[in-house]
Amino acid sequence: MKIALVTDSTSVISKQEAKDNHIIVVPIPIIIGNKEYLEGVNITSEQLFDLQRQGADFPKTSQPSMGSMIQLFDQLLDEGYDTIIAITLSSGISGFYQTLCNVAQTNPQYNLHVIDSKMTVRLQGNLVLATARMIKNQVELDKIIARTKEIRTTIDEIFVVNDLNNLSRGGRLSNSSAFIGSMLNIKPLLTFEDGNIVAFDKIRSMKRAFAKIKELTLQKIAELPYKDQIKLFIIDSNDSSQAAEAKLFLEENFPNQNISLTKFTPVIATHLGEKSLAICWMIDIDKIDLS
Repeated sequence: MKIALVTDSTSVISKQEAKDNHIIVVPIPIIIGNKEYLEGVNITSEQLFDLQRQGADFPKTSQPSMGSMIQLFDQLLDEGYDTIIAITLSSGISGFYQTLCNVAQTNPQYNLHVIDSKMTVRLQGNLVLATARMIKNQVELDKIIARTKEIRTTIDEIFVVNDLNNLSRGGRLSNSSAFIGSMLNIKPLLTFEDGNIVAFDKIRSMKRAFAKIKELTLQKIAELPYKDQIKLFIIDSNDSSQAAEAKLFLEENFPNQNISLTKFTPVIATHLGEKSLAICWMIDIDKIDLS
């Protein structure tokens, strides 16, 4: 069995990681005005925010077309792949997962298996890397899929946005009506529940929201049965100073754990807006058996 592994650009898989692990990364489109950009190709989060400050139209995200995906899968068939695993950003914030499910149902020749990461950014990326390692280790297909979904259950996160404009305009917040409060300086705390972004608390001022995130992080991780095997992530959108403060907090409280400092990708930054911050964690894939 020759298995191809496909993911999307929100996973933050680097070009070197893609090359080393034989991962195909499909860029997600962003439309600003009449121009289409491709994430990871010709736009960064910083450029996105610069365009917004210059008065550009509100950015919209799309998904790779079904035609382009069929073309890719045909190419993989021609290259001798008889099975494809695709791991997508959360179905709660994009229709890409469902598009690929439709492709799988109508094109059995691809033997396409689609996995909803129920997440995005580097947590999705680590899920993809874990799957890539199992493919390298020639693990059986059913076991790869089951193990990937098992690792997915270890992912958790808490994040805060500076205001709800981007999330509410993009329709990505399921309970936005209860948390509209940017005019009152209310900062909503958010998480993913079954792949959907939900707000679970609202706090006045970013400073207090950040303090609450730190408190919840300590509480939630202390309850994990695998707390000594986690990898931690700090993800921000154009707020390096607060990200540095978060990193110091994690280093002080989790001195023996791996900590990753990354940015929200342009697609995700489109929905969260500037000055967003997340603290996330999952099982450290370097500390578990993937054979």
